[in-house]
Amino acid sequence: MSPANPIRRDGLHARLRAATDPAHRALEAGLDWQARVATLAGYRDLLARLHGFHATWEHAIGAQLADEPFLAPRRRLALLAADLNHLGLPPAAVAALPRPSSVPLLSPAAATGALYVLEGSTLGGQLIGRHIAGLHGLSERGLTYYRAHGPRNGAMWSAFRTRLDAFGDDAEAEATLTGAAVATFAAMRIWLCAPHGVPAAG
Repeated sequence: MSPANPIRRDGLHARLRAATDPAHRALEAGLDWQARVATLAGYRDLLARLHGFHATWEHAIGAQLADEPFLAPRRRLALLAADLNHLGLPPAAVAALPRPSSVPLLSPAAATGALYVLEGSTLGGQLIGRHIAGLHGLSERGLTYYRAHGPRNGAMWSAFRTRLDAFGDDAEAEATLTGAAVATFAAMRIWLCAPHGVPAAG
């Protein structure tokens, strides 16, 4: 290994963030989350779409990472279900919500790239959660998805960054990881911004 490798490893996150920035911006522009959560029904619909996405992608990520101790505390599908239940959607209706088709994550590097997108959303989610709490008078219940790891968000992100750094010396793995992250942002934009609507609350 060349002496430049430690610098390359330290720069992996910066390179990944730069490479995914256009796809990330496209997602934010298409989603327009402030308008989407302006009503409680709109917020509930967004959670329903997120539930479908996480149902598919958490499964695909888990199959390739094969490291449930690492992934389990990062799974947020159950949090989405709990929030939807609190907002009036019964468990049977939550279980029947649509979800995208399965995704081709073919290696741990690809799964880590996809997880980068899901874990990264816990950071901006703090701002979104506070906005929704003030708008609709919600506290913990109904907001667990956006609260994510709560006070442990920083520590969880740091631990994920350590996992990410493991790919910093392998150019091929980094390319796979980056491609998967870009594709995940794109898939999320398509899924969340598609025509939507969920069953009325019971």
